[in-house]
Amino acid sequence: MSSIPACPQCTLENTYPDGDNYVCADCGFEWPQAAAATEEEGERIVKDANGNVLQNGDSVVLIKDLKVKGSSTTLKQGTKIKGIRIVDGDHEIDCKTEAGQMMLKACFLRKA
Repeated sequence: MSSIPACPQCTLENTYPDGDNYVCADCGFEWPQAAAATEEEGERIVKDANGNVLQNGDSVVLIKDLKVKGSSTTLKQGTKIKGIRIVDGDHEIDCKTEAGQMMLKACFLRKA
């Protein structure tokens, strides 16, 4: 198996290195080799709605009302959440709120 990663845009494996970038032969997308190296090392970069990098222990604020699935509870816009944890998966943020332990997507948060 090749050590060259699949294209992040079209997910096909027809890629090749070109200087400091990887290039997808199918869709023409280019991305830096350095970014691919950090992803392979296990360091996950999670960004909030404004593009700021989030880290474990940060405080964040909700940017919109979120209905809690399976409950009548709603997390209100402007709610501050302290001490987040970055985790793998679809919902990148693990935190404690007034409604209990939650998993949230970073696109609904901004760094406080």
